[in-house]
Amino acid sequence: MSELSAADRLLAVLGAFDHEHPALSLTDISRRAGLSLTTAHRLTGALTAWGALERDTSGVYHVGLRLWEVAALAPRGLGLRQLALPYLEDLYEATHENVQLAVRDGREVVYVEWLQGRSAVGVHIRIGARWPLHATGVGLVLLAHADPVFQEEYCAGPLASFTPYTLTDPALLRRTLAEVRRAGVAVSERQVTEDALSVAAAVRGAGGEVVAAVSVVVPRAGAQVPALAPAVRLAGRGISRALGWRPERPER
Repeated sequence: MSELSAADRLLAVLGAFDHEHPALSLTDISRRAGLSLTTAHRLTGALTAWGALERDTSGVYHVGLRLWEVAALAPRGLGLRQLALPYLEDLYEATHENVQLAVRDGREVVYVEWLQGRSAVGVHIRIGARWPLHATGVGLVLLAHADPVFQEEYCAGPLASFTPYTLTDPALLRRTLAEVRRAGVAVSERQVTEDALSVAAAVRGAGGEVVAAVSVVVPRAGAQVPALAPAVRLAGRGISRALGWRPERPER
């Protein structure tokens, strides 16, 4: 294996942090990044001086605010969240349930906003969390509107299972994606937890392409999909308009 470049080593240090490991000692960073202690010490020093990392009084390192400032420039991150937030809040007020906004990154969905609802439904979500596309409502929307070649590759690939009801049959997944495109919403039931149901709709960019998805997650028992679907679609259209999308006017 070729030796890591300087950039690769810096990225390895940053990549040592995740949601399960938000605070790391120098030894932890060295081990998780696969670097010598001397190299890890030198790189964490440089990253701390720049502001990408912060070191507390006990000597433990955390991700620094400078990275948050840089992340705020991402059009699919905080910029999208700021435009979408009024519509997400409206959806929350209409349902008082868990409301989510997500984007696609490769074969995964990444959550960029989450408003926690009143119900105790099992939701394994936090901002920045990732799940396979086929296992969530927002993921099904994003997959349904992805490039057809990518869709076929995804459906043919390994499909992780989280409950006995997770969509793992390629043929069924293809039919589900077709229904999402037809109905304009995705209904994901018992895919990650057996007590939850989500209804999701697309968010379009100025050019009409699907750039994100919005959803509401409710307890499966007593879920009223016919009432939830219009509210979620309305939120998706509102965010889309805020992003500059204008639906084509029907010809007279």
